[in-house]
Amino acid sequence: MAKKSYRGRGHLKKSDARKPSIKKDDVVSSQDIKKTTSRTAVKKPRTKSKDKTPNDTNLGFEEKMWKAADKLRSNMDAAEYKHVVLDLIFLKYISDAFIEVHESLKKKSDSDPEDRDEYISRRIFWVPKKARWNHLSDNAKKPEIGEMIDSAMDSIERENASLQGVLQKNYARPSLNKQRLGELIDLIGTIGLGDKKSKSQDVLGRVYEYFLGQFADAEGKKGGQFYTPRSIVQLLVEILEPYKGRIFDPCCGSGGMFVQSEKFIKAHGGRIRNISIYGQESNPTTWRLCRMNLAIRGIESNMIKWNGQGSFVKDEHKDLRANFILANPPFNDSDWSGDQLQDDVRWKYGVPPTGNANFAWIQHFIHHLSPSGTAGFVMSNGSMSSDMSNEGEIRQKIVERDLVECVVALPTQLFYNTQIPSCLWFVSKDKKNHQFRDRQKQVLFIDARNMGMMRDRRHRDLTDDDIAKITNTYHSWRSKKSKYKDVVEFCKSVQISDIEKHGWVLTPGRYVGFKEDDENTDVFEEKMKKLTAELTTQFQEGKKLEREIKKNLTKIGFKI
Repeated sequence: MAKKSYRGRGHLKKSDARKPSIKKDDVVSSQDIKKTTSRTAVKKPRTKSKDKTPNDTNLGFEEKMWKAADKLRSNMDAAEYKHVVLDLIFLKYISDAFIEVHESLKKKSDSDPEDRDEYISRRIFWVPKKARWNHLSDNAKKPEIGEMIDSAMDSIERENASLQGVLQKNYARPSLNKQRLGELIDLIGTIGLGDKKSKSQDVLGRVYEYFLGQFADAEGKKGGQFYTPRSIVQLLVEILEPYKGRIFDPCCGSGGMFVQSEKFIKAHGGRIRNISIYGQESNPTTWRLCRMNLAIRGIESNMIKWNGQGSFVKDEHKDLRANFILANPPFNDSDWSGDQLQDDVRWKYGVPPTGNANFAWIQHFIHHLSPSGTAGFVMSNGSMSSDMSNEGEIRQKIVERDLVECVVALPTQLFYNTQIPSCLWFVSKDKKNHQFRDRQKQVLFIDARNMGMMRDRRHRDLTDDDIAKITNTYHSWRSKKSKYKDVVEFCKSVQISDIEKHGWVLTPGRYVGFKEDDENTDVFEEKMKKLTAELTTQFQEGKKLEREIKKNLTKIGFKI
């Protein structure tokens, strides 16, 4: 399989990577960043009501910091600059966490602040002296700062087994402007990231997630390879409720599904140690982002695997049967090595077409579910209705086996690719599950195409209220104490026998119906009489005009 990430979203015009040359007055000052950060730390910023605000609205300083950092990249391509910035943010985080413990140990007469075991026992990364942020900051203006950062990254990897192969060590390259690099170090140094107070406010999480989204936007199509918009991830997590068990994403990108699962569990009073994370990624740089994204939140990432062949050709978790699968695979991928896998054990419901991996992914997910497992994943809209190359037959068998639980049609412009309409599939291995009501032979359809709020002229986000409405509808439908009711133009619970009548098509719009016209028949008939009368007059005038044209053409020798 080609070395590429399984995060593609289709096509989107790549943003212009060239930036204007930097001026002194253009860069946000360190004092500005400090002031903004301080205000954010002291007082929670006001936001608009949920029904009017996208759910991933930033909290203040992230945007300011991004604009300053983005100006520093000058003409560097966003895809390259992404790792320059994010790796430095990661380094600042682990250094802050280390220094906080280091300072507390210095105050204790019976403790050695340079004892490595003191940090390991606290689950803090050990940071050698020359890798600590204050050392790098003190030398930020020196021409050799690139070599110093590379050495720092290398020493951290040597001292922390879980970070081996994760950090970038290419800051000394001639193409990286060392003056800009020093300014970037100064900028990142203005925000506390790894100390206890910053952790409690998830300062790093907010900065890191905001930067991931901004880089995805700047990179256009390629950005979609590593980042799934937060509102989509949140919707998947809120519906599946992965409180406990094995969570798997075989195309995990930068790890957003895992991070949101952890947030969900903490928000509901659960224990993060009750879940175990499994993932796979085929793009090595994206895999590194994922490992860092998990490490900064203290999530064990040893089972996040990488290989250049990908999940189909070289499945790193062949024996895994997960309790939850959350994924956003590439849409309509034609280069997935399907010709090499015609007899694969995963194709229980039919051999996927070699020119489109949609139903290869769907069957891959089903294959890796435990007997009571559930999966939620993003798909292109074509997966709901396509009859090309055996796809219709595969979808029919999956529905007949009663695996499909819910299908949600999404609004456009949610992703950093605006070209391909998308939907969510929810699959369950046990719809008779005694934890909930018996939903055998039933499928819930939700049409959310009219939801969301435009964040800018190209991007839409589902709001918190949108997510709550969809989630509550699903949970009400599934509950033993169900108060669920069909809502015309929004949701409908359908028997599999009805889906068969529609040719096994899963498009929600076919089932949720339309509201009846409030106008009575008399008003309708009156309007039709008026319209037909107008059409009759227009037809007569048209014939008259036609005769006049023919007459005039005959006069000049052109008879029709």
